[in-house]
Amino acid sequence: MKDTPLSNCERDFLLKAIEEKKRLDGRQTYDYRKMKIRFGTDYGCCFVDLGKTKVMAQVSCELVAPKDSRPNEGIMFFNIELSPMASPAFEQGRQSELSVKLNRQLERCLRNSKCIDTESLCVVSGEKVWQIRVDVHMLNHDGNLMDAASIAAITALCHFRRPDVGIQGEEVTVYNPEERDPIPLSIYHMPISVSFAFFQQGTYLLVDPCEREERVMDGLLMIAMNKHREICSIQSSGGIMLLKEQVMRCSKIASVKVSEITELISKALENDKKARKAGERCGFAESMPQERITALKTEEASVEMTDVTERANDILQNAEAPPQSVPSPVVPVPGVGQVGQGLQNTWGLQEDDEDEEEENDNSGEEKEDRAVQMKEDKSEKPESRGGDVVEISDSEEEEVVILNP
Repeated sequence: MKDTPLSNCERDFLLKAIEEKKRLDGRQTYDYRKMKIRFGTDYGCCFVDLGKTKVMAQVSCELVAPKDSRPNEGIMFFNIELSPMASPAFEQGRQSELSVKLNRQLERCLRNSKCIDTESLCVVSGEKVWQIRVDVHMLNHDGNLMDAASIAAITALCHFRRPDVGIQGEEVTVYNPEERDPIPLSIYHMPISVSFAFFQQGTYLLVDPCEREERVMDGLLMIAMNKHREICSIQSSGGIMLLKEQVMRCSKIASVKVSEITELISKALENDKKARKAGERCGFAESMPQERITALKTEEASVEMTDVTERANDILQNAEAPPQSVPSPVVPVPGVGQVGQGLQNTWGLQEDDEDEEEENDNSGEEKEDRAVQMKEDKSEKPESRGGDVVEISDSEEEEVVILNP
């Protein structure tokens, strides 16, 4: 499955933002994303979060026969797996061009730089040596996989402990961790990769590009360096021509970033060592926050119980006195209740009273109109004819009949 390509509007927006020295996540030009290093329950398991890019590194070992060309040295093996879980662009069971490039760069960074003493991995010269295998799994891809993979791999190697070995004649005995304490690897230095993305044919430069920035970049420069300012490997891709001044500028920036990352790794290893020595809970399960959908318990919040009585007294003294009497509910008619500070509830009552008043007013106006009309008829009828005249008084029920003499 191929990844969704960027539209022209997105591409133009990204390039325009880079020209204005702005980035999508609000970082500056030379800023790294937030980095987090965690360790698993076993030795040699490391998780690195570089922004939304998540990488897991696992180190394992086994006794194998050495190479004929180097019978006194152990073997280092690196493997990077790009899982479809990390990105839809990665395919399962198929080694892509990106995975091959990352594997070669990781081997140059860690194995060819001689950061690990391989001679200390020899058990019996020419017969048995330790083979150290580093498996790097990409859990989520959001750009700059090489930097996250190199940090996870070297941190896992520093955290790893191999079993102790005893030799009696031709017999080799591998002791369990309960029998003898495992032995850490002999590591001389920690090479760390720093990636630089170039845009507009090398005009603009960014450190730690994210996934969208990698899509629109013209070239990539990866420099592996240790805290002693020694360049372990350097690789340029993308087909752009870089000047000597640009490479020197990138190397100076990389030296600063490598020193900061190395200090972060050292602190993480020291904290994990203290936690394991103190017998505290450690590992990946402990570091993950407990966010369950069906949680059966909630986290207890610590409450200070000191000076509770004094605080309660202060609150009672400063609070307003409650009213002595509470108004009782008034029920004007069945089905209507009233509760308040003496305010009359007219719901259901005011409308009925208004209707009755309107009816009375209308009936009174009709009576007056009829009386006036009858008086006008009375004044007009004697002139027209000399018949009987009927006079209607104010009351409708009384009628007076006047006969002409």
